[in-house]
Amino acid sequence: MAGVIVTNPPKADPEDVEALGRYGVATVHEAMGRTGLLGTHLRPIQQDTRIVGTAVTVLSWPGDNLMIHAAVEQCGDGDILVVTTTSPSTDGMFGELFATALRRRGVRGLVINAGIRDTAELRAMDFPAWAAAVSPQGTVKATGGSVNVPVAIGGQLIHPGDVILADDDGVVVVPRSQARRTAEASEARERKEAASRAAFLDGQLGLDRYGLRETLVRLGVTYRSYEEYAAESGES
Repeated sequence: MAGVIVTNPPKADPEDVEALGRYGVATVHEAMGRTGLLGTHLRPIQQDTRIVGTAVTVLSWPGDNLMIHAAVEQCGDGDILVVTTTSPSTDGMFGELFATALRRRGVRGLVINAGIRDTAELRAMDFPAWAAAVSPQGTVKATGGSVNVPVAIGGQLIHPGDVILADDDGVVVVPRSQARRTAEASEARERKEAASRAAFLDGQLGLDRYGLRETLVRLGVTYRSYEEYAAESGES
């Protein structure tokens, strides 16, 4: 397959990127109207780690990591490498040597919709990664692909320069044009959740705080004592 390597694509404003990094994936996902998640199949190889950065995208042939080598040259400080393949692949396309080269260039981590290996070494060198699979299966370097073009993962379109946020819950993409307002919406959501947290600590129930008793009534949900329920259902 022929391909293209796009150089110097526009990126989200660094201040907006760092602002988004103050929030978790779930918060940002909710703040965007429950959009942007790259699927539940991308799992971290480490725990208690959150990263945020701008996407350098890679479209590769399955079982072929040639274009990851090409992408390293296009990566810089604050980037996150985002890799997918033209069809499903679980081969171990990325390992410790790639991470060493990317760390030298200031890359913050990896999201790969394929396989990864050398996971113990990656954890030891504190290079965060989210992958669809873990596999020692090797790859070739024989087929062209593309770098810094739009790619799709989990039904979400990722453009180079978009914001990628990843933590223990998963991975979310924020279009660079929406980065600032998403950061503002995330801050507002955090304030709202803080108020709810304080109320719950004080003993208030979600049924009352969110007006859900009226919702139960509207849906026809009723309360019965155990004795009433047992009599009505024939249980004893």
